[in-house]
Amino acid sequence: MTPPRLSLRGVTRRFDSVAALDGVTLDVAPGEFLALLGGSGSGKSTLLRVVAGFERPDSGTVMLDGADLLGVPPHRRPVNMMFQSYALFPHMTVAANIAYGLKREGRPRAEIASRVAEAVSMLRLEGLESRRPHALSGGQRQRVALARALVKRPRLLLLDEPLGALDANLRERTGFELRAIQRESGAAFVMVTHDQAEALALADRVAVMDRGRLVQVAPPREVYDRPATRFVAEFLGAANVITGTRTADGALESPGAACTLRPAAPLPLGVEAVALRPERVRIGPAIGENTAAGRVEDAAFRGESTLLLVRLAGGATLRVLHAEEDGAPPPPGAELRVSWDAASVVPLRA
Repeated sequence: MTPPRLSLRGVTRRFDSVAALDGVTLDVAPGEFLALLGGSGSGKSTLLRVVAGFERPDSGTVMLDGADLLGVPPHRRPVNMMFQSYALFPHMTVAANIAYGLKREGRPRAEIASRVAEAVSMLRLEGLESRRPHALSGGQRQRVALARALVKRPRLLLLDEPLGALDANLRERTGFELRAIQRESGAAFVMVTHDQAEALALADRVAVMDRGRLVQVAPPREVYDRPATRFVAEFLGAANVITGTRTADGALESPGAACTLRPAAPLPLGVEAVALRPERVRIGPAIGENTAAGRVEDAAFRGESTLLLVRLAGGATLRVLHAEEDGAPPPPGAELRVSWDAASVVPLRA
């Protein structure tokens, strides 16, 4: 098994009485793209700053390739950080911005020229070397910031909301470019984001944070399909969370849904809630378990689908995604039945 590139053990950072990080333990493999995902105040940016050396933890260890980082100042760590603002020097050209870190290290002039040319080629910045940041588009400034970070050949690159300053169309295209650059460079990337779609599309693994703790770390599809907690289910993709009482044979009896939800395997003892993704709910006649009756309360057109809010017989509201290929969606006020497969019922911890 390949040793982790980055290894955090029990990292805690407090600000007065608030634990921004609460015993975080995490490994990042060489060449891995990890997304730290969470809302404001979840601790993801603090964790990034601890790894970079801008914050010192109150307890815990931070190791890179087996070496302790805590006694190493930020500028001596084999780690680079790309800030959301890009932090380019406005008075310097593209080439000078990229070369800045190498010059600070006292690298020979020929080596600097060679590595800057390599970074310019990797980031497709040819022809822009003599421009200054104000003459670049948002996407071009982002690539310059990446080039400046990668030119030093860090073993680990930290990215704080790297696509946050871009518009929606540019975010998608630049995200694909970022992923391709990560694969080409071979560096491990740790990216902070609050954008669920961005994390799912780019990362090898997603680490979901809440109130200073890691609540689930897994590949994107697993985090989406099998959320571990109610927080993950609601934060990532806004799944339906249905509460009830576990039956003796491992199903969930839900008064709010006025039905029984039976998963593919019996619910673990103590589980009193399950997740059900809106796209996994079918509209049509059905009876028995894993079916419910309701009325459409509202509808929102989303291009390829329509999101329906269905009030179930017990009073709970179910989000249902109706694909356009399935025909016209039922209008508000329509009475209907919905159903789902047992495999779509996901048990949730607290």
